[in-house]
Amino acid sequence: MDTQHPSAPPRAQSRLAADNHPNRRPHTGGGLIHENTRHTERFTVIGNHLTQHPELSLLAIGLGCHIQSLPKGARVDIKSLTARFQEGATRIAAALRELETHGYLRRERERVLSGRIVTRTVSCNQPGSRRPTADPAPARSACPGNGAGPEAATEPAPGAKPVAAPAKRQAARKKPLPVVPQPACPAPALLQQATDLLADLRRHDPRLLLSTCDTAHLASGVAAWLERDVSPTAVRHALTAHLPDEPLCRPAALLAHRLAAQLPPPPPFRSHASPPSATRHPLQNCDGCDRAFRSSTPGRCHDCRTSAAA
Repeated sequence: MDTQHPSAPPRAQSRLAADNHPNRRPHTGGGLIHENTRHTERFTVIGNHLTQHPELSLLAIGLGCHIQSLPKGARVDIKSLTARFQEGATRIAAALRELETHGYLRRERERVLSGRIVTRTVSCNQPGSRRPTADPAPARSACPGNGAGPEAATEPAPGAKPVAAPAKRQAARKKPLPVVPQPACPAPALLQQATDLLADLRRHDPRLLLSTCDTAHLASGVAAWLERDVSPTAVRHALTAHLPDEPLCRPAALLAHRLAAQLPPPPPFRSHASPPSATRHPLQNCDGCDRAFRSSTPGRCHDCRTSAAA
């Protein structure tokens, strides 16, 4: 009962001062000391989850901080980063893959209004909180001729509404072709001759490569020309002569316009021809001279029959 405990405090101690806190390690000459100054301009807020990431390499952390500090629209492809830093393309590509694996970068392929497919690099300062990137301005800036790069770090504008650019482009592609003339007697042989003529246009100009749907639409217009006693050579010359030098965006529309705008008048009826009120027979290929003539049945033309009889 009379044993003393010298380690027990004689009375309650007061609150420890900040410098005497047991968890505070005293400075012994080593370690890090911060000398901070508040930034008022040209600074970027970067989370410690990136700067102190346990799995990212030092190059990936530094590259991620650099990308987050760049302005919108800057080039962050491997070629541009290699020209900016001393590291090689292999190390920079590996660091970009690390950032992409952990969600700090996202690459998206998108078709711009000009038809080109570009790759957009999206920088995420908070992985996992993805927002829809629907800013139509970069799509217009990536068109040829304005110097914009194929890869850019894009962020959606606050409150921006998604723009259905693909839907507009699909509607533009689905725009019907101009109306073409229709033959008075669309015989199968006449339409087949017109289809063969259109399929052969690509041999004269590679830009006139037509699809099956466009060929079927234009065949009736070519048949209307052939029905008016225009030779296939003349029709081919009317469609392929004086084409523009620049690439043709839609050659079928140009051919449809020429078929409708340059349609020749019907030929005058000769004395031996049938009157306008009579039935107009389809065109047939002569078995002797391979010339087109009108008849209800295939065979030889009038000149071949006359010469054979003589």
